[in-house]
Amino acid sequence: MTSNGLVCFTNCLLPQEDGSLIEKDLWVDETSGVILDAQKTFYLRRERPDKIIDVGGNILSPGLLDIQLNGAYGFDFSVYDGDDEAYRQGLQMIAERIVETGVTSLLPTIITQEKSVYPKLLHLLKPFSTETSATLLGWHAEGPFIDLTKRGAHAPAYLLPAVDGFASFEEVYGRDNLVDGEDWMMSDNRNPGVRLVTAAPEIPGVMPALEELTKRGIAFSIGHSVASTDVATAAVQHGARLITHLFNAMPQLHHRDPSIIGLLGASPHLSSPAPIIAQLPCTSEPLPLLELPAASESNEYSLTSSSEAFDESLASPKRKDLTLSGASTPSIPSPKRQSRPSLHLDKGYIADMAFERPYYGLIVDGIHCHPNSVRLAYSSHPDGCILITDAMKILDPNLKDGVHEWRDGKRFVKEGERLYLEGTTTLAGSVVTLDHCVRNLSRFTGCSLGEAIKCATYNPAKCLGIEDKKGTLRPGAHADLVVLNRQGIVLSTWVRGKKVWANEA
Repeated sequence: MTSNGLVCFTNCLLPQEDGSLIEKDLWVDETSGVILDAQKTFYLRRERPDKIIDVGGNILSPGLLDIQLNGAYGFDFSVYDGDDEAYRQGLQMIAERIVETGVTSLLPTIITQEKSVYPKLLHLLKPFSTETSATLLGWHAEGPFIDLTKRGAHAPAYLLPAVDGFASFEEVYGRDNLVDGEDWMMSDNRNPGVRLVTAAPEIPGVMPALEELTKRGIAFSIGHSVASTDVATAAVQHGARLITHLFNAMPQLHHRDPSIIGLLGASPHLSSPAPIIAQLPCTSEPLPLLELPAASESNEYSLTSSSEAFDESLASPKRKDLTLSGASTPSIPSPKRQSRPSLHLDKGYIADMAFERPYYGLIVDGIHCHPNSVRLAYSSHPDGCILITDAMKILDPNLKDGVHEWRDGKRFVKEGERLYLEGTTTLAGSVVTLDHCVRNLSRFTGCSLGEAIKCATYNPAKCLGIEDKKGTLRPGAHADLVVLNRQGIVLSTWVRGKKVWANEA
């Protein structure tokens, strides 16, 4: 008898887009590799799944998504020795091995390079996946348009200003790599493309380029920067969506000028700051501050109808949100978002802000950010938190401590999860895995495991604008899944509905 390709995962907790966990089955079409709406599938196809998989009361999550990974398992995305085939093999090796950490999608990150190296690297970094691997989503360009004093491990000789605005980005990254990103994941052409750029908005020419990058579906992240509060705020108003590795490679919080970190606590009072872009040392014409739309007069905040899986869970009076202990609790709504003036008398309502706070990447290894700092950031803006590893090529859960080769004759020193440039105290990325970051976030902040999972799935996917395909359990999304026990340990990883890795311990 021929299988109908339908798979039902049962006896599982499903993370929702608000961070809650609900007890509910998940249907997957193993043939197409996508998540299904169980009710619609049953009534349209008049079929039940041929295959039932009991998850054993564990968490069935969307696969984790790492948007800042420099390399792993001995391979460095930023190193190219002229051998295209060896480079492609390195990409595939990482994509196939990283699934052991629960990661099913990632953005290879290229740090600042000598200008001529970019074309050699970037034509190889096309979106890529195999039947058993994580998906490479394009690439994250970190540099070279960054501040010298906040360069970290980036080579100072290769840093550049964007003297010609967006044209400078095209010259460095290549015009073909900055094409419109619409439908890029499903494109048969699979153009290589920058999906994310980290740059310092105060660098000459960067701010004028920001709006064009945003129009092309490229996420802009503020990082390796000394931007003042006004400059950082203007960058967000012009489309910046993210802060790269919050607290690291940026000014520290100061009460009179909170700078980039202060964007997490942006006040409604300052949602329309005075124009300041003309003050920036840009050679291009300054842009006017954007006129942002007025706050909506609609009713209380609710999830959009495109989130069918979540809407269905709300529609059923029989389902209850579950804590990890198994005790049922009532669903807790988000803070009410009806339109309110800055001064009002309604407790529980937050005044509407024309300014939308950006997402922020956090390396939650307990080293790059103290647990207190992690909790402070998360408490301030939980919906913006994106867990990243910023991991280097020596990322390997089984790697021993010691001195390891890096690039350009430099070496790393690995001490547990600490990673330094040899002979310095400069942190050089991390060796933490993303599943470990999820567990740490829950420990450091006290948030639930479901809320921590959201920061490694839904939040990064939404930041990149791919939440309909990656990072969620929406019908039609790719069935890239990870099974976690109730302590957040990865038990198995699934790509397009098929198991590709299992913890045999």
